[in-house]
Amino acid sequence: MYNLLRKNIERKVPLTDEEWNIIVSKAELVKLKKNQFLQIQDSHNSYEGFILKGSFKTYIVNENGTETVIFFSFEDEWMCDLESFYHQKPTTYNIKAIEDSEILVISKIKKAQLFQEIPKIMQFHVLMIERANVAIQQRLLDVLNKTSKQRYLDFKERYPQKVSSINNKNLSSYLGVSHEFLSKIKRRC
Repeated sequence: MYNLLRKNIERKVPLTDEEWNIIVSKAELVKLKKNQFLQIQDSHNSYEGFILKGSFKTYIVNENGTETVIFFSFEDEWMCDLESFYHQKPTTYNIKAIEDSEILVISKIKKAQLFQEIPKIMQFHVLMIERANVAIQQRLLDVLNKTSKQRYLDFKERYPQKVSSINNKNLSSYLGVSHEFLSKIKRRC
């Protein structure tokens, strides 16, 4: 039923059918409609999740009520508020479905059980964390060193099938530009 997840894991770590069944038994399927929350800022609900279908935005709302999109996450990608999940702190981010979505989530307790029952999953976990750290570092470097036009073109190249499904408000927040400036960038590209 969750073949996309199995393929994702097996790109790095082979699994037996028995191991796969253990993994599936620890995961919970969450279906969200567009604009429903997986996680709300400052709550104590934090999961690691694998997106089977749909798209999410990870964002913060500052004291002025301004929303800043930090990441978008799409099908066949992992998503997590790392500090909250690993250190059991209140969540830093809101995570909201930006289209009807399905995500498999796992709690920290069940993930620890997986490590005990299937030790090679720790190897996969390390690779996931490495990839997340690289993505965060790249996002920071992009914000600091690339123009908003370059960031838009990079995003469009990486997610050509998704760029049209993200509204300008969310995309301009992610790029750090005004809605009007994003419209100008789109017209020129």
